[in-house]
Amino acid sequence: MTSTETGAGTAAGSGPAGLVLAIDAGNSKTDVAVVAADGTVTGTARGGGFRPPAVGVETAVDVLADAVRRAFAEAGVTSVGHVSACLANADLPVEEEQLAAALEARAWGAGVEVRNDTFAILRAGIAEPRGVAVVCGAGINCVGMRPDGLTARFPAIGRISGDWGGGWALSEEALWHAARAEDGRGGETDLARALPAHFGLDSMYALIEALHLEHIPGARRHELTPVLFATAEDGDPVARAIVDRLAEEVVAMATVALNRLGLLAEETPVLLGGSILAARHPRLDDRVRELLAARAPKAVARVVTAPPVLGAALLGLDRVRAESGIHARVRAFYEGG
Repeated sequence: MTSTETGAGTAAGSGPAGLVLAIDAGNSKTDVAVVAADGTVTGTARGGGFRPPAVGVETAVDVLADAVRRAFAEAGVTSVGHVSACLANADLPVEEEQLAAALEARAWGAGVEVRNDTFAILRAGIAEPRGVAVVCGAGINCVGMRPDGLTARFPAIGRISGDWGGGWALSEEALWHAARAEDGRGGETDLARALPAHFGLDSMYALIEALHLEHIPGARRHELTPVLFATAEDGDPVARAIVDRLAEEVVAMATVALNRLGLLAEETPVLLGGSILAARHPRLDDRVRELLAARAPKAVARVVTAPPVLGAALLGLDRVRAESGIHARVRAFYEGG
């Protein structure tokens, strides 16, 4: 996390200093919200995905700027007191610093705080900044926090940082086992039939060829993840083993984060988010809870359903030391309380 503040400790009040701009920017979409001093959400907007590695920092921030401009117009403001930005691809402190500088240059607020977008999911699911979140969508990540400011996190940039999991890894693992099953290098698995059938093909060889020659765009590999889970539910041992491995990874991350925060011995929420964990696939969900009960008995696992932009807003309110009633008003806006 990177923070640049002028008066960050000032409680919410009148004028721009009493406002928070919340930004939750993921790879596929961006949500922003303007929160007034009394906790009223006065402006919202949605924009495109935030992908600095693909398009560069300034172009990516331009996407945010369009959504911010529309939210500001709806709220009737031109700036705020604090910008709370939870951004995809802010995986390392140096990236947070770079992105914070880019947001500061836009002069949207007197202070800017940038965090990885996983923190937004965590804060959206807890009543106070205390807990751990594991997010599994296209990739996998885990963060944790305590009210005293201590955090736990992982680089979460792929295999080079020790990560395994997420839709991309699951689809590749399923393809690997299916290919070897068909040509005899590996054991039998129904994945060898189910994966090509999803694309209307009759063999893994045909699917391999179609992916390699890009007759099927590589981005469509993510469609194979639901096929993997369906095959596992049908009892296929290989598919079930892949799902079980994901459960192990989820629990390993959560347990390490709890330990780093000194929360293993205390009742602590462990939030499960992202498209794969939120889908509540029965075998994965059951196995995650079973392993957590064994390794972190005090952990209280639950799936996050609140929108992540709520978490970005609450983190901003935490930063400006807003009263609890203001937090509650923002949460009610997003959760219908």
